[in-house]
Amino acid sequence: MTGPLIVTPGDPAGIGPEVAVAALRQLDQPALLVGDAAAIERWSGPLPRLSRVEPVAGLAILEPTGDPVELASVRLAAEACIAGRARALVTGPIHKGRLVAAGHATTGHTELLGSLCGAEPVMAFVGGELRVALVTTHLPLMEVGAALTAERIQHTVRTAAHALRTHLGLSRVRIAVCGLNPHAGDDGALGHEEQTIIGPALDPLRTDLDLLGPISAEAALLAARRGEVDLVVAMYHDQGLAPLKAVDFGRSVNWTLGLPIVRTSVDHGTAYDLAGRGVADPSSMVAAVELALHLSG
Repeated sequence: MTGPLIVTPGDPAGIGPEVAVAALRQLDQPALLVGDAAAIERWSGPLPRLSRVEPVAGLAILEPTGDPVELASVRLAAEACIAGRARALVTGPIHKGRLVAAGHATTGHTELLGSLCGAEPVMAFVGGELRVALVTTHLPLMEVGAALTAERIQHTVRTAAHALRTHLGLSRVRIAVCGLNPHAGDDGALGHEEQTIIGPALDPLRTDLDLLGPISAEAALLAARRGEVDLVVAMYHDQGLAPLKAVDFGRSVNWTLGLPIVRTSVDHGTAYDLAGRGVADPSSMVAAVELALHLSG
């Protein structure tokens, strides 16, 4: 694909601009930085300013119109990727709570990109040997059980399998699917969702996919670490991401599945307490850029 790699540093008051510039310079990777110019140039020094998305030989900046700048940047970048004018999108962190408090109806990049692309994306993370996709994302834990449906589970599994085949070239896709309850319900003693929702949702998919589950989360993630499966499907956010980030925090990557564009992101937040000090670790942004380049071929 022609066109530049686009990096949106995210919240200009967070560590996104710092880690974006540091990662791109570490990799010696040309990119178009779309975001707050002053925040970016604080770490990069003066850079060429562009008025539209176009190929770049080094680093350049495009500052979008619109407030807040972090959301305007994602919109502009996504539109360029959809139109084929950019290779891929890598995003820095935004602060969901601050945006919602300011009256913006978004809970995160994944939901915003789904709306912009007219797709139903799946949030996934890659960390070391682990890949995890989520059936539910930013939901209060008390609401997860009610949100589980056969359609939602099947969509997550199918979308993950398609991404593994299309982007990673896996001919045989092996997926472990977590249960919701401790010990995957222990045959109904600790909960019924495995027997009434998750298991029946998986049965029609077993003809085409190599599925393991529903099984306990610890068994699913252990199978992934041993290389026995290619991806784990978790029922809720912390079930899948807490162990993955505990093992590889700061180097794992958020990979949005099911979009017509390639989008990756860092695995951390805005870290306001570190912002401006020059001590933020760019490792996750490095990994996010490398994965975006690999996926976009």
